[in-house]
Amino acid sequence: MDTPLRRSRNLALAASLVALPAAWPCVAQTGSGRESAGWRAQAARVEIVRDDWGIAHVTGKTDADAVFGAIYAQAEDDFARIEANYLTALGRTAEAEGEAAIWQDLRQRLFVDPASLKAQYAGSAPWLRRLMDAWAAGLNFYLATHPQVRPKVLTRFEPWMALSFNEGSIGGDIERISLPDVADFYGGVTIAAVPPSQEPRGSNGIAIAPGNTANGKALLLINPHTSFYFRSELQMTSGERLNAYGAATWGQFFIYQGFNARSGWMHTSSGVDSVDSFAETVIRGKAYFYGKVLRPLVSRPVTIAWVRADGTKATRTFTTWCTHHGPIVAARGAKWIAHAQMWKPVPALSQSWLRTKATDLASYLKVAGAQANSSNDTIFADNAGAIAYLHPQFVPVRDDRFDYRQTVEGADPATDWRGLTPLARLPQAVRPGSGWVMNTNNAPWGAAGADSPRQADFPRYMDTFGENPRGLHATMLLENRRDWTPETLMGAAFDRYLPAFASLLVKLGAEYDALPPDDPRRSTLARPIDILRRWDCRWSAESTATTLAVFWGDALRRDTGALVVRGGVVLTPARADQQLAALSSAVDRLTRDFGRWPVPWGEVNRFQRLDDAITPHFDDTAPSTPVPFVSALYGSLASFGASSYPGTRRLYGTSGNSFVAVVEFGARPRAWAVMAGGQSGTPGSAHFADQIDRYARGNLRRVYFEPADLVGHVERRYRPG
Repeated sequence: MDTPLRRSRNLALAASLVALPAAWPCVAQTGSGRESAGWRAQAARVEIVRDDWGIAHVTGKTDADAVFGAIYAQAEDDFARIEANYLTALGRTAEAEGEAAIWQDLRQRLFVDPASLKAQYAGSAPWLRRLMDAWAAGLNFYLATHPQVRPKVLTRFEPWMALSFNEGSIGGDIERISLPDVADFYGGVTIAAVPPSQEPRGSNGIAIAPGNTANGKALLLINPHTSFYFRSELQMTSGERLNAYGAATWGQFFIYQGFNARSGWMHTSSGVDSVDSFAETVIRGKAYFYGKVLRPLVSRPVTIAWVRADGTKATRTFTTWCTHHGPIVAARGAKWIAHAQMWKPVPALSQSWLRTKATDLASYLKVAGAQANSSNDTIFADNAGAIAYLHPQFVPVRDDRFDYRQTVEGADPATDWRGLTPLARLPQAVRPGSGWVMNTNNAPWGAAGADSPRQADFPRYMDTFGENPRGLHATMLLENRRDWTPETLMGAAFDRYLPAFASLLVKLGAEYDALPPDDPRRSTLARPIDILRRWDCRWSAESTATTLAVFWGDALRRDTGALVVRGGVVLTPARADQQLAALSSAVDRLTRDFGRWPVPWGEVNRFQRLDDAITPHFDDTAPSTPVPFVSALYGSLASFGASSYPGTRRLYGTSGNSFVAVVEFGARPRAWAVMAGGQSGTPGSAHFADQIDRYARGNLRRVYFEPADLVGHVERRYRPG
């Protein structure tokens, strides 16, 4: 039936295709004479030292100079990933990848409005504008001095663009919006949903107070779990009291997870609910109900550029809508769905930068007062001995009668956000008596053992994750231990125990024992069951039981659903017959792929880096490295998310441990680190794959934080350009 609502929606869905010339005029990679002179002058105030792992130690006269040098060094290491990140952030991926990316770009552009970002840049504090200016200048100077580099789209960077990508976590809040919903609503087309990753995207963070360490110094574990090569490792130092070391997401000018001379911070993905959906009652595509009052819908045209297969360019223009809750992203029957999330570009970028200069817990909390972190828990430690678990600061106050995990009624004023939760009313554990804090993307209710915040004291929207097997594992290691050293914390980060299998296999064995005497599975599964019963639930490259258990667990989850943690035990929803069928499936798959089912884990589970392609691909006939640790799903703190690929039998990792660091805070910090692959994204570089063996063995290298540490370890010293 053709209703007024449908007619108004169809008018908005109409899009115009405009053919453009085969070659768009590009902004020259070289700047004007005055601009180039400014770049050269700033470059002269910067020194880059590459150590013997290829890691850049950047020193600038000012913070802006350090930003200029740091982003220049990043571009040297992997400009392609910088450009890819900003194409995503700006909603311009379709200009490089074609029509299929239009819906991803449109989703981004529901929030990212270049005109608005330019205005926010102009109105931001002078100190922040100087950093954004230096960021753009460093990238443009790199392109001007490297004419052999051919950007796909971004031949020139403008300072305001830094505001589009202002928070360094993997997967922003915008990614919670369904692309098929956006395509259906704004384009009237059906696209396939991307299957969610089975590997958890998150991290581990642990801080240990001086009272629990052997030498009375606080310790911090920094262990992000992301897609490989997602971040660069570097040091940024300036004459304005900047001295930060750690992991920076490609293209961003701040250390996202790291430390300075006096404090350190580790971010883990949080289960807090800070993103909500509101069902709006829309009248004739012009207004929506709020209580008994009609409010006008706000419309905004958004034009997406894209490239055809033949290289010609086109644009498509959409009319987008917004309510006071946020942009419209979908329709559910007669209702339009608005999406609400944090979008505070200037405060978010400011907070991301300023926390790198925090010298103690008090100054870190002062920066957190900007309340522009919506998705990351923080594990903190400083050289005064303070440790803390801190919840994300952007948590809207809501009526806890409503279940905000579901879409709520937008016309009911009672569902509205009512400001932000004050920091003092958020879950936190500051200087806990337990002497430790941790987070493994689990609920905060176990962040500090008996000194954790109590779930009953907080609204239910403070956490949606609950407990996970890594949380059980970390708690087991941390409780009642007071002799921690940097070495034992490194060992804990690679502890081999898998708590999920410790409980799951007991149930599997009981189901096997309950089989009737004449059941043929008693014979066919006898050896696999025996191997699993004798296994100590610890991974190793030589272990055939690890291989069998992982293949069994993967089949179990695929066929019956996710594992759950309840009462400190990992459980499966699978019935007895499903558990035994999954074991048979694992044995059959291993036999088919490897000619036998008892296969050492290191023969199956591999790390391989063939080239600089951003989309991973693998080859069983090419060299690769065995990796002993397994998926975080089974409680491994050292996470390695691996799967098979077209044409491969082996499993190849693409996510999990991407950067691991342990920091000891004394008068001067000491640190050790390792990253996936190597620092450089260039296959011919000596630092493209020089850390793979250390990565696989959990053998962290010494970090050269102080100038004295670099003595004898300098590979190159130079200025940009």
